Amino acid sequence: MTVRVKICGIRDEAGLEAASAAGADWVGFVFFSRSPRHVTAPQAAPLVRRLPPGGPRAIGLFVRPTDDEIRHVLDAVALDGVQIYDTAARATAIRARFGVPVWLAAGIAARADLPQSCAVDGLVIESRPPAGAQRPGGNAQAFDWSLTEGWQAPVPWMLAGGLRPDNVREAVMRSGARAVDVSSGVETAPGIKSPALIHEFVRAARTL
Repeated sequence: MTVRVKICGIRDEAGLEAASAAGADWVGFVFFSRSPRHVTAPQAAPLVRRLPPGGPRAIGLFVRPTDDEIRHVLDAVALDGVQIYDTAARATAIRARFGVPVWLAAGIAARADLPQSCAVDGLVIESRPPAGAQRPGGNAQAFDWSLTEGWQAPVPWMLAGGLRPDNVREAVMRSGARAVDVSSGVETAPGIKSPALIHEFVRAARTL
């Protein structure tokens, strides 16, 4: 089984180049001001232009965005897709309006929370945010990975939340995920990516 990897929260050339060199499948850019990994369109655009042909695809993360916010980014940044924190209906509307692949983030606490249908291109499955959290995702919290074991997902999905180089192999084996998404687990401080940890994470995810 080949596990695909997304390195999210890229903010600088070092993180971008490490993700590319390590063979990541996607790199994520966070367009949400409350995140320590937040970037603006002018900051993200030159980074995306540095991606090599055949390298990672660029994904933009948005939280309850307006159409104008998405359009502002897409006009400046050559994104290959977007990851949306909002309702399923809103994600579907964004897919129809902008014609880009859309992944919908879904926080779960029990097996009953797993989506049984999906009208967009993929799902990002992570734990529900803790009480009082300022962000709907990116809180470095894992859920019980066995909850997704044997789940017949309606679309391709990615496991996120609390993943690190030292636990991603177990997470993949227990959850059955074919793709994983990491951000804080490859950082030395909030928003500061470690090239060494990025390489270690990708190797660990694919050592099964």
